Amino acid sequence: MTHEMVEQIKNNPKYQELVSKRNSLAWTLSIIMLVVYYAFILVIAFDPSLLGGKMGSGVITVGIPVGIAIIFIAFALTGVYVKKANSEFDDLTKQIKDEIK
Repeated sequence: MTHEMVEQIKNNPKYQELVSKRNSLAWTLSIIMLVVYYAFILVIAFDPSLLGGKMGSGVITVGIPVGIAIIFIAFALTGVYVKKANSEFDDLTKQIKDEIK
Protein backbone atom coordinates (compact mmCIF):
# COMPACT_ATOMS: atom_id res chain seq x y z
CA MET A 1 0.00 0.00 0.00
CA THR A 2 1.46 3.31 -1.05
CA HIS A 3 1.49 6.53 0.93
CA GLU A 4 -0.91 7.99 -1.64
CA MET A 5 -3.44 5.20 -1.06
CA VAL A 6 -3.20 5.66 2.71
CA GLU A 7 -3.92 9.37 2.36
CA GLN A 8 -6.81 8.65 -0.01
CA ILE A 9 -8.33 6.26 2.54
CA LYS A 10 -7.81 8.69 5.44
CA ASN A 11 -9.53 11.48 3.50
CA ASN A 12 -12.49 9.29 2.51
CA PRO A 13 -15.66 10.48 4.34
CA LYS A 14 -16.83 6.88 4.75
CA TYR A 15 -13.56 5.98 6.47
CA GLN A 16 -13.96 8.91 8.82
CA GLU A 17 -17.54 7.82 9.51
CA LEU A 18 -16.33 4.26 10.18
CA VAL A 19 -13.66 5.42 12.62
CA SER A 20 -16.08 7.75 14.37
CA LYS A 21 -18.83 5.12 14.77
CA ARG A 22 -16.40 2.41 15.83
CA ASN A 23 -14.74 4.63 18.43
CA SER A 24 -18.09 5.83 19.74
CA LEU A 25 -19.39 2.29 20.15
CA ALA A 26 -16.16 1.06 21.73
CA TRP A 27 -16.12 3.90 24.26
CA THR A 28 -19.80 3.47 25.09
CA LEU A 29 -19.49 -0.27 25.68
CA SER A 30 -16.28 0.20 27.67
CA ILE A 31 -17.88 2.79 29.92
CA ILE A 32 -20.89 0.55 30.51
CA MET A 33 -18.61 -2.33 31.51
CA LEU A 34 -16.48 -0.14 33.74
CA VAL A 35 -19.53 1.27 35.51
CA VAL A 36 -20.94 -2.22 36.12
CA TYR A 37 -17.61 -3.62 37.32
CA TYR A 38 -16.67 -0.70 39.55
CA ALA A 39 -20.15 -0.56 41.04
CA PHE A 40 -19.67 -4.20 42.02
CA ILE A 41 -16.25 -3.45 43.52
CA LEU A 42 -17.59 -0.40 45.39
CA VAL A 43 -20.41 -2.45 46.88
CA ILE A 44 -17.85 -5.03 48.02
CA ALA A 45 -15.71 -2.27 49.53
CA PHE A 46 -18.38 -0.21 51.26
CA ASP A 47 -21.21 -2.64 52.01
CA PRO A 48 -19.90 -6.21 51.89
CA SER A 49 -22.88 -7.49 53.86
CA LEU A 50 -25.13 -6.64 50.90
CA LEU A 51 -23.43 -9.18 48.66
CA GLY A 52 -22.47 -11.46 51.53
CA GLY A 53 -26.04 -12.21 52.52
CA LYS A 54 -27.17 -15.80 52.08
CA MET A 55 -29.75 -16.75 49.48
CA GLY A 56 -32.38 -18.89 51.13
CA SER A 57 -31.11 -21.51 53.54
CA GLY A 58 -28.21 -22.59 51.31
CA VAL A 59 -24.57 -21.61 51.24
CA ILE A 60 -24.76 -19.40 48.14
CA THR A 61 -24.44 -15.69 48.79
CA VAL A 62 -26.04 -12.89 46.78
CA GLY A 63 -22.60 -11.97 45.42
CA ILE A 64 -22.21 -15.17 43.42
CA PRO A 65 -25.14 -14.63 41.02
CA VAL A 66 -24.27 -10.93 40.82
CA GLY A 67 -20.70 -11.84 39.85
CA ILE A 68 -21.96 -14.33 37.27
CA ALA A 69 -24.31 -11.64 35.91
CA ILE A 70 -21.33 -9.31 35.44
CA ILE A 71 -19.58 -12.00 33.40
CA PHE A 72 -22.70 -12.43 31.25
CA ILE A 73 -22.93 -8.66 30.79
CA ALA A 74 -19.36 -8.69 29.47
CA PHE A 75 -20.28 -11.44 26.98
CA ALA A 76 -23.42 -9.55 25.95
CA LEU A 77 -21.49 -6.32 25.34
CA THR A 78 -18.95 -8.26 23.29
CA GLY A 79 -21.84 -9.71 21.29
CA VAL A 80 -23.22 -6.22 20.65
CA TYR A 81 -19.84 -5.08 19.33
CA VAL A 82 -19.42 -8.17 17.13
CA LYS A 83 -22.93 -7.81 15.69
CA LYS A 84 -22.32 -4.16 14.86
CA ALA A 85 -18.86 -4.92 13.45
CA ASN A 86 -20.15 -7.75 11.25
CA SER A 87 -22.97 -5.67 9.84
CA GLU A 88 -22.45 -1.94 9.71
CA PHE A 89 -18.66 -1.74 10.07
CA ASP A 90 -17.99 -4.47 7.49
CA ASP A 91 -20.35 -2.79 5.02
CA LEU A 92 -18.54 0.53 5.40
CA THR A 93 -15.16 -1.19 5.04
CA LYS A 94 -16.32 -2.89 1.83
CA GLN A 95 -17.58 0.43 0.45
CA ILE A 96 -14.25 2.06 1.22
CA LYS A 97 -12.33 -0.75 -0.49
CA ASP A 98 -14.58 -0.53 -3.55
CA GLU A 99 -14.03 3.23 -3.82
CA ILE A 100 -10.25 2.87 -3.62
CA LYS A 101 -10.04 0.30 -6.43
